[in-house]
Amino acid sequence: MRKRSFMKRLTAFMLAGLMVVGTTACSSGKTQQTDGSGEKKIDKLTVYFVPSREPDEIVTATDPLKALLKDELAKEGYEVGEVDISVGTSYEAVGEALSAGTADIGFIPGGTYVLYDDGADVILTATRAGLSKDSANPKDWNDGKATEATDKQVNYYRSLIIAGPSEKGKELADKVNSGQELTFDDLSGANFSVMSSSSSAGYIYPSLWLQDKFSKKLTDLPNLVQADSYGSSFARLASGEADVLLAYADARRDYADKWTSEYNRSASIWEETNVIGVTEPIYNDTISVSKNSKIMTDDFKTALQTAFINIAGTDEGKKVISIYSHEGYVAAKSSDYDKERAAQELIQKLNSGK
Repeated sequence: MRKRSFMKRLTAFMLAGLMVVGTTACSSGKTQQTDGSGEKKIDKLTVYFVPSREPDEIVTATDPLKALLKDELAKEGYEVGEVDISVGTSYEAVGEALSAGTADIGFIPGGTYVLYDDGADVILTATRAGLSKDSANPKDWNDGKATEATDKQVNYYRSLIIAGPSEKGKELADKVNSGQELTFDDLSGANFSVMSSSSSAGYIYPSLWLQDKFSKKLTDLPNLVQADSYGSSFARLASGEADVLLAYADARRDYADKWTSEYNRSASIWEETNVIGVTEPIYNDTISVSKNSKIMTDDFKTALQTAFINIAGTDEGKKVISIYSHEGYVAAKSSDYDKERAAQELIQKLNSGK
């Protein structure tokens, strides 16, 4: 929605002789209305999450966000009728929903934001606890002990290339842990579980790691299978269907319990998996908004920034956003993700063979 001045809204109000002035999104039926007292009303606010965890788990964990968001936006002068929360079928599906205006807000990684920044606008970057292990040397992650959160807040994370308990996975891990360098031939013999091509941790930065180490790209590996979530990726690793997976650095913390319960492993995830590669730091996830949503004015973006920052400051809010390991938010701008754009450009060149 184009931002109108107060005088234009007032003139339209007088000419129409109506109690409200609003703009309606034909595709979604959503409206933002302003009455004569300046109170702003939004019929429906649609929030999408990427499927980096099990969709049912995300929907359940984020359900309290509906009331929290309504309450905080009310403090900013916005009355929201309904908050609808959905989990996209893929990272790209969420980016496309933002571009189309069918989603108003998206919780998406930096890589997805950059890929769809013609239709999405970043408003916040997540902060999270740093980790007890942050070495660029993969061997340093493989002491059999859990990676723990620290008190330090950071605005980045890393991606890890993680080998599992399969015969090939153990072979790769043994070589790394003995201080030897992996070759591309070593990796070519492994089955890889990867995320979609817009996933920073599950695709983009590991591909850059391959380029830096071996002048190769992910698609040069002969045995790649795309997973629909990190949960299914870890399930494949546990069963031996995959020898290696690509994931964010604290992913093993998120799936430590399921490793022995749901995935039926007898030893812990820390004993049975090993890091064989560590990427450069990745700028944290975003909360982005649609450039094509009819309710998304500049004033509303500012209100959303304040609302989410305030939500992250409450105990209930922290519980909600912990589903993505977020602990807080800071205001963001497009240029914060210029490094991510450079990474995307390189990936596109590599995949096109140029």
